[in-house]
Amino acid sequence: MGALRKVLVVDDDPVVGKSFNRVLSQDKGYVVITAQNAAEALERLREQEYDVVFTDIKMPGMDGVELTERVKASRPWTPVVIITGYGTTANEQRAKAVGVSDFMRKPLSPEMIEESATNALLPPAPAPAPAPAPASVIPVPATEIEAKPVELIDTKHPYKNLAKLLAAPFIGLAYAVLLPLLGIAMLTWTAAQALMAIPAARKILMRVKDIALFVAAPFIGLIYAVMLPLVGITMLVSLGVKAWMSRPAKA
Repeated sequence: MGALRKVLVVDDDPVVGKSFNRVLSQDKGYVVITAQNAAEALERLREQEYDVVFTDIKMPGMDGVELTERVKASRPWTPVVIITGYGTTANEQRAKAVGVSDFMRKPLSPEMIEESATNALLPPAPAPAPAPAPASVIPVPATEIEAKPVELIDTKHPYKNLAKLLAAPFIGLAYAVLLPLLGIAMLTWTAAQALMAIPAARKILMRVKDIALFVAAPFIGLIYAVMLPLVGITMLVSLGVKAWMSRPAKA
């Protein structure tokens, strides 16, 4: 058997000390020393070290919380367990503030005494490591943001960039031609709808319509002549680029 664990029990009721002595016998690895008040307990602590101290909270003179303060001031590593029949919230808050390890409430049972002694002598659990912050809230240093310019060019697909470059002038020309024509057509259509409501103007509009179609025919033909080749070239370029990019890589 290893070295015996020394237990100091402080209580003005001798029955409590006898209960600890009966439960925590030498066969279980303990030696129980008793004291009837805080002054006697401090004298015992000056004489030798104890592995754990059990003290009643309500005693004549110095109470259990004040005794705990004295023990923790000189021996902060020594666990102290409060025995109380007065389990008020104020008493427990005072005891927790001075660093008690546990509370035992009367009446005591053998199981309570043995379990409390075992728990008090366990080494303190290591503090849990802080949980890593979610990836979505990890701050990125400003220097890293500045060091990574926005890539406007797709470096992985150079042929795609070439197709966009070739198609850009034609797309711009299409917008330049179509948008004004669409605007003029919408204005003309709106005006024609308004004039069609007038019987006298209806005949004039029919003539104007014929004249307008006659005048617009060359421009419409020009638009088709310009746009259809552009559309065809754009489609051919796009198909060529896709075929080039889907070709099997050389071994």
